[in-house]
Amino acid sequence: MRARPFVLSETNWKTAKDTQYEVAILPWGATEPHNYHLPYATDNYESVAVAERSAEIAWNKGAKVIVLPTVPFGVNTGQLDLKLALNLNPTTQFAILTDIASAISGQGIRKLVILNSHGGNDFRQMIRELQPRLDLFICTINWYTSVNLTEFFDEPGDHAGEMETSVMMALHPDLPLPLTEAGAGEAKKFRVAGLREGWVWAPRKWTEVTTDTGTGNPRAATVEKGEKYLAAVTEKIAGFLVELSRADLTEMYE
Repeated sequence: MRARPFVLSETNWKTAKDTQYEVAILPWGATEPHNYHLPYATDNYESVAVAERSAEIAWNKGAKVIVLPTVPFGVNTGQLDLKLALNLNPTTQFAILTDIASAISGQGIRKLVILNSHGGNDFRQMIRELQPRLDLFICTINWYTSVNLTEFFDEPGDHAGEMETSVMMALHPDLPLPLTEAGAGEAKKFRVAGLREGWVWAPRKWTEVTTDTGTGNPRAATVEKGEKYLAAVTEKIAGFLVELSRADLTEMYE
């Protein structure tokens, strides 16, 4: 396989030292159960694929982007009683982000995109704290919110449901178990009205919400749905990367 110059783990110093990268992309995932049928690293497989596919499209349009290695652990404080759900506390996550952002800022890269793949990760307050410290524009994308899910799926779900199962079927067809092995992904709702309606937020206690660790029925998932959805997501994110790479950071508003 030929090394891709927009993927840091594949490229080399000979290439990197002479390339003026405009945007660094940091995929960030999690390691946790995904119903009975999807692998623990589902969020990581997804973030890698979306980052690399989007970067390739952007690179071919002239944007000098570089995909950094994926951070494979996320905030899983609500899943600590699930075997091998591996947690990074937000303070630890902030320390990791600070070190990575400081390194690339000191090396002349001026734009960083955090490509998030896990609902428990929230980088907005971290970015607010880092922004005044570094000569670096930082933004975050939850890639799974970039396009309208209802255009592609009957019942997307929010964890190991139809959307994620379709995506994994398209990316790594050898990893998901047959859908006959999957749980129904039924999730209990909060009893308190404000929490149930969504205008009040609190973290969920995962083992009290779902018996199979999924939230969303995966039964209608197909490879075709996953491929169509991924194509739309990566085209949209690639367009953003191209625009960001060309943006003048001193004139970001109109």
